[in-house]
Amino acid sequence: MGNRDLIGGFVRLHVLHLASSGPIFGIGIIERLALHGYVLSPGTLYPILHGLERDGFLRSRGEVVARKGAVSTRSRRRARRP
Repeated sequence: MGNRDLIGGFVRLHVLHLASSGPIFGIGIIERLALHGYVLSPGTLYPILHGLERDGFLRSRGEVVARKGAVSTRSRRRARRP
């Protein structure tokens, strides 16, 4: 496993943690991750979000303010618990 894969895994875990607290939005995720030393562009983050959604970890929903939010899916939250 390369360093890039490891960092990508940390980013995915952090995104899922943020989503478990409530709806999250792309720019908000980028800002929150920056507080922890991650530097991501939208071109890096959105493919990660789409992959998490495709794999059933996130669910997106359109918002009235023309933003897409993502929330952690209930079934995957249960799967993460020991």
